[in-house]
Amino acid sequence: MMKMMERSPEKVKLLMGVLALQFCLAGFHVVSRAALNMGISMIVFTVYRNCIALALVAPFAYFLEKKNRPPITFSLLVQFFLLAFCGITCNQGFYLLGLNYLSPTYASAIQNTVPAITFALAACLRLEQVNINKRHGMAKVIGTVVSIGGASIITLYKGMPLMNFKSLHILGASSIVSPNLVWNWTVGCLFLLGNCFAWSGWMVLQAPVLKKYPARLSALSLTLVFGLVQLLVIAAFSEKDPENWKLHSGGELFTILYAGLVASGIALSLQIWCIHKGGALFTAIFQPVQTVMVAILAAAVLGDELYTGGVIGAVLIVIGLYFVLWGKNEERSKTDSDQSSEEDLSRHLLNEEPSREAKCVTNDVP
Repeated sequence: MMKMMERSPEKVKLLMGVLALQFCLAGFHVVSRAALNMGISMIVFTVYRNCIALALVAPFAYFLEKKNRPPITFSLLVQFFLLAFCGITCNQGFYLLGLNYLSPTYASAIQNTVPAITFALAACLRLEQVNINKRHGMAKVIGTVVSIGGASIITLYKGMPLMNFKSLHILGASSIVSPNLVWNWTVGCLFLLGNCFAWSGWMVLQAPVLKKYPARLSALSLTLVFGLVQLLVIAAFSEKDPENWKLHSGGELFTILYAGLVASGIALSLQIWCIHKGGALFTAIFQPVQTVMVAILAAAVLGDELYTGGVIGAVLIVIGLYFVLWGKNEERSKTDSDQSSEEDLSRHLLNEEPSREAKCVTNDVP
């Protein structure tokens, strides 16, 4: 009983940490949409966000990993460049392009396909084994198909409006003007799917890189540096007017500070802590909570509107997400069980061997 009492506060802390993480990320969706409503340039918003993130991460990377940082090679620099291209330039760029057409609620809903897309990409690159003869293998395949099917429904079928709340005009944001053309809706969904593919590609490519360069904070700092270089090159061609780099209101400053400090700083720290305490699977299970939080915040702050197609697609995506996560958990449990059985067998054989030898020696004695 005493042990259960001691563990309960830790479980409560972990639960609060995961919910706080999802709230921070939900706020980022709404704040990003508000920034676009205010007229902040997408590329300017992204550059400022990553500058703040780099300023936060770099000092910790330098001092905490100073003694354990591996040497940098040309091959690693190329890999960090590719990681930045997927994880920052394409990931954040496609996200803002999609958010320009759609609401934060649908952006968050579509992002629930990331685990399924990550599994599909890893399977194509043979980094993930697919065994449809096993329950966990079939669950991952079914989950992937259902998630992608849900995303397809959101993309191809808008449906009828369900509800609409009046905007409170917080952050100086005006109500979202819902795209009237089906084409705009589809383009927005395709951009967000591009965001999910870029995000998944970043996670898949990250695994082999971290094996060669296990200093995670330093790896993140280098990725941010290359990402900023790529974004500044794009900005040199797309944002030549110096006025676009100026912040004209406190609301604009708040959105950028939130994106850099909260979404990239606090949320990253919370995510690392939650994964360390509860595991990646436990943290990922709460991903759909973020979508619910976004729907509530977006409805209150931005006057977001929900449609039947989006709700149906979001439900299917969440079902697919849990199928994939269940399959991964079953596969991990099976692997751990097999390893434990092998260790028990080896230990048993090692313990039995001396007694057999002793018996043989005893039988040989006249």
